[in-house]
Amino acid sequence: MNLTDFDYELPESFIAQTPVEPRDASRLLVLSRSTGAITHRERFTAIIDYLHPGDVLVLNTTRVFPARLKAHKIETGGAVEVLLLRRLDERRWRALVGGRRVDSGTQLQFAHAGLTARVEETLEEAERILQFSQPIDDLLHQLGEIPLPPYINTPLADTERYQTVFARQEGSAAAPTAGLHFTSELLHALRAKGLRFAHCTLHIGLGTFKPVRVEQVGAHRIHSEWAALSADDARIINETKLAGGRVIAVGTTVARTLETAGILSEGGTPETAYQPAAACPWRPVIAFERETDLFIYPGYRWRVVDALITNFHLPRSTLLMMVSSFAGRENILRAYEEAKREGYRFYSLGDAMFIG
Repeated sequence: MNLTDFDYELPESFIAQTPVEPRDASRLLVLSRSTGAITHRERFTAIIDYLHPGDVLVLNTTRVFPARLKAHKIETGGAVEVLLLRRLDERRWRALVGGRRVDSGTQLQFAHAGLTARVEETLEEAERILQFSQPIDDLLHQLGEIPLPPYINTPLADTERYQTVFARQEGSAAAPTAGLHFTSELLHALRAKGLRFAHCTLHIGLGTFKPVRVEQVGAHRIHSEWAALSADDARIINETKLAGGRVIAVGTTVARTLETAGILSEGGTPETAYQPAAACPWRPVIAFERETDLFIYPGYRWRVVDALITNFHLPRSTLLMMVSSFAGRENILRAYEEAKREGYRFYSLGDAMFIG
């Protein structure tokens, strides 16, 4: 498929700059995978009408860490902004670095006395490997800021609003935004209805920010991100499947994690993800803890996820390609056009979709 197949026009006025209050007051568009029918609900709390006793809701428990740091070049004094993506070892980090001529060997000075970093390696575009003068884990909450997507221009009054209520393990450079719609009260109501809950972790990194630049979608290579599914959570998902319940992924990060688990259970790899189904249409998912570079676009054979809660994604993005794979490209683009006509709010702080 071509990159232009995933393009659509979106004026900036549709991009949500601030979250609604409370969290579950966002709107909800419901899209049927089988018929393409679209239903509009005025509040996300209506999601309870589309989830059934015996279904399992799978949540990503990652937490956004203060990954944005300000620095200057020791030699020239030029301003530099660092977005930490992933810790490689005690003092080395993969990062996006903004500034002029921040090449290999450049020395950076941070606000904390004595903290410096050296650009160890220049990778693609603005990506760098940084070697810090000391471990920085304990300094991040003092020096760093919670990063917001580049299309959000309004600072958040409360940065906790860019964390899910079930966030636990720090490690993401961006929030799993589908989870931002849930309140504790809504989660309790879903449990009272008879839903089960499972958890996974995927730390969101460079893949979220990197645009697709190749014309043939299949030639794009997504960056790997650390993901994990525990044995207990894999068991809950398998029990749900065997009992006839649905696996509901809260967000594309959960979908990517669960589908990675499904591929691994077949003994496959992300490279074999597009091969035809074996005789058995479903295998129990397995626990794992590893990097995943699974890129899902139309033509992918879905193994685990039965329904998906998600936001409205950027044109030409890998996330738009994923939801197009799940629901059909024509259905998704038609739903997006209707969402624009109805005044939905798009992207990270915007409204939600339920695709089932």
